[in-house]
Amino acid sequence: MKPLLIYCYDAYCGWCYGFSGTIKELVEEYADQLEADVLSGGMILPEKPVHISATAGYIKNAYTTVEEYSGVQFGQDYLWHINNPEESDWYPNSEKPAIAMCIFKEYYPERAVEFAHDLQYSLHYEGRDLTDNEAYRHLLEKYSIQPERFYEKLQSDTYKEKAYYEFALCKQLQVTGYPTVFLQTGELKFHMIARGYTDAQSLKERVDAVLATL
Repeated sequence: MKPLLIYCYDAYCGWCYGFSGTIKELVEEYADQLEADVLSGGMILPEKPVHISATAGYIKNAYTTVEEYSGVQFGQDYLWHINNPEESDWYPNSEKPAIAMCIFKEYYPERAVEFAHDLQYSLHYEGRDLTDNEAYRHLLEKYSIQPERFYEKLQSDTYKEKAYYEFALCKQLQVTGYPTVFLQTGELKFHMIARGYTDAQSLKERVDAVLATL
């Protein structure tokens, strides 16, 4: 059994967006040595909908730091909601993109990291509202997934339960922030190789260090 790289992320996490190219590159580079999986963390799960204006001020101050560290760009269509929260109709919620991820992994488990990257780009660059079913349609075309089947599953309790199971797994792994990356080398052997944004070189060195012990 190949070691399993577990990427704990959230579609709404700006630092994960900054990290998504790095983790995608890593998984491609180590494809022969590692399996990879993505777990959604459920970062934003309000009991009642909370408007973007509650976090816009924080994001406005933080997003430039993410750009500086990671080299990613946040798109104007996303930033419009951050800069004009009083006009925005966004109520961020991590549930739907997590359900979408569970559905997607059934079709293409080996491309989960790529899909996480695409979801984040859809939100943070293209400014798509991930609580809106239509936000996923362009990805269904990209990955040749039949829309009727996808939307049926998006409404089903089965996949909602799978998403909440992933949230619980992240808690069990004691993930307290995103992104967090583990390398699992045995049933109960988990090596944390990233907590928070980590550059490509450091990540590779940590992966190599763990692989060298096997």
